[in-house]
Amino acid sequence: MVTIGAYDGVHLGHQAVIADVIEHSQRLQAHSAVVTFDRHPASVVRPETAPRLLTDDRQKLELLERTGVSAVVVIHFDHEQAAEEPDHFVRRVMVDALGVTKIVVGEDFHFGRGRAGNVTMLRRLGDQFGFDVDPLGLLPRLDGVDEPISSTAIRRALAGGEVELAAAMFGRPLEVRGPVVGGDRRGRTLGFPTANVEVPNAICLPADGVYAGWYERPNGDVHGCVMNLGRRPTFYEHTDHSLLEVHLLDFAGDLYGEQAKVRFVHFIRGERKFSGLDALVQQVQLDTQHARVALAAQRGSSTRP
Repeated sequence: MVTIGAYDGVHLGHQAVIADVIEHSQRLQAHSAVVTFDRHPASVVRPETAPRLLTDDRQKLELLERTGVSAVVVIHFDHEQAAEEPDHFVRRVMVDALGVTKIVVGEDFHFGRGRAGNVTMLRRLGDQFGFDVDPLGLLPRLDGVDEPISSTAIRRALAGGEVELAAAMFGRPLEVRGPVVGGDRRGRTLGFPTANVEVPNAICLPADGVYAGWYERPNGDVHGCVMNLGRRPTFYEHTDHSLLEVHLLDFAGDLYGEQAKVRFVHFIRGERKFSGLDALVQQVQLDTQHARVALAAQRGSSTRP
């Protein structure tokens, strides 16, 4: 039994589809599989409007593995793949390569050249090749959310800095990854040394601002942190991109060069320009206190840091 899709973010809606696949496959003593792609299809067919990713490739595979699915099939997506007719794709991948007995997808699923393939076509092909099709509706809305859980809804929440709402739809906090790179070391002189985490441009970040979160080191150690995502208007008049600066709480050590995992837990405030260093330091002290309170509350809940 198989499900297919971009699965960007592996959010609660995705997890529900995969859980359905696993449940049915176990009942029938069959294998379960997720068919996905090595890049978001939109990055090939409409790169100028392609969404920023909620997970990188490695993270997506890790999250899919956690679902308990038997296998993940990753298809290289390029212009040739984008031009393949949907019925040819189904026969080549689903029938000849995987020998599927059932395909589970969202009810709004589209695939193949020009997104011409849909659930109706899958059912017709299922009658021809001997597999069933089970379309699932989107998960119900969360309280305070005007739309069902989806990658689009999560991106919209992040654009507003609503990382807790995004976490509710993910089923976990937003996590971004990247190496710790050298910076201007200004935080150290202010008494708040920071790790500058270089997040790939393709990854979706929340709105600029100050956040509480968790920083995971390559050895698995997890530290509470307060972070500033933004353009640092107190020091720079104009910058062309936002920088993620992370201050680890109660930590002293060298982080340069290591691969960091940073999880956004709580929005503290928007980024703003200060009149001088004293005002900035005073505010950072308040931010740090706020972060400690937020992280203590999260640590006391059932949510994993």
